[in-house]
Amino acid sequence: MLCDDLLLTEISPMRIKNACSKSIDFFEKALQANATKPSLAGNPTDLNTAIKTAADILRASHQPLFAGLGTEVQGMRAIMRLAEKTNATLDHMHSEATMRNTLALQNSGWQTTTLTEVKNRADVILAIGTDIVSSHPRFFEKLVWNSDSLFDKAQAEIIYLGVAEESVQAGISPDGKKPLVIPAETQKLPEIINALNVLSQKKNSLSKKLVSDLIGGVSIASLRLILEKLKTAQYAVVVWSASHLNYAHAELTVQSITQLISTLNESNRVAGLPLNAGDGDSSVNNTSTWLTGYPTRSRLLNGQPQYDSYHFSSRHQLKSCDALLWLSTFNPHQPPSCDAPIIAIGHANMQFDRQPDVFIPVGVPGVHHAGTMFRMDSAVAMPLKKLWATDLLSLSEVIHRIEALLT
Repeated sequence: MLCDDLLLTEISPMRIKNACSKSIDFFEKALQANATKPSLAGNPTDLNTAIKTAADILRASHQPLFAGLGTEVQGMRAIMRLAEKTNATLDHMHSEATMRNTLALQNSGWQTTTLTEVKNRADVILAIGTDIVSSHPRFFEKLVWNSDSLFDKAQAEIIYLGVAEESVQAGISPDGKKPLVIPAETQKLPEIINALNVLSQKKNSLSKKLVSDLIGGVSIASLRLILEKLKTAQYAVVVWSASHLNYAHAELTVQSITQLISTLNESNRVAGLPLNAGDGDSSVNNTSTWLTGYPTRSRLLNGQPQYDSYHFSSRHQLKSCDALLWLSTFNPHQPPSCDAPIIAIGHANMQFDRQPDVFIPVGVPGVHHAGTMFRMDSAVAMPLKKLWATDLLSLSEVIHRIEALLT
């Protein structure tokens, strides 16, 4: 959500005004960086030697994989220039979730909204398969229970579908009104959403084909109640998290959700809000799309972009790549297991099960150096400020220096 009202008041112990658990963890890790020196196979070295070794590995590579991609806009721009010189494949660490949304968008399009519109207009919010706050802790605080919207709208009614009763505390309004909770197993959501689509059709003959009283463990009466609330809302918003839809062909569930939104929009005002997975995924995919016309899971071969949502996944490319460049600057995610040489560039707290051939610690965007990130709804590009002095270079500076040695 890129909350812009955080105020760092103390460093030890960490105190941040308006903080959530995720922001405190983020700043604690960033300001307590352990490693500030590069290493080769676990042995300390100087920065110039590490950069030269990384360049040598990429120069000898014929099919490198650039994965992780935990960075912001400037970092991704630099990565893509390096990818063009090395014929690399690009895949974000959270692309398994992101592709569920991308495939649905590419196939049939969708109608989505922004965080600002949610804040100012939403009077019914349907959360499908997610409590929202486990991934976006301040969602309700900043967007739903806020008192500073542009319009005098009714307090939003919250509906949870496919969320356990014990996970819905954030959906209780400040005046104590509880959300409508309709529990269901996540794996049952495909048939439940399909049933909602059938019931939403204007032709009564379609809805009469639902001969069972229960669909995926949810009563038809409960599904009709959801539809009634969506249809009577002034501005309904349907929220889902693709990372929570962790089953085969979950992109079809996303497409079913977007089809429901489209159908309801024939006579009502309904919009979707897909939640992102983090680690710069929105910024990385936007940057890739600007520069090549494709999101990640793309390859730059002889200067020409190629796209394959299946074969260019890290899971497949790790079997055949001859070099792995792993990038993770926001969090110390370690690279996956790989037989090829590994270059890891990222968070200074990164730990390894197997020491990479090259490790170069870099600064954290928005803490150690400035940058730019897209908010989760891709509607606003937010400037990141430098908060803390460090000797660590930014990711883009390191990538530029590697690229210069390949010229």
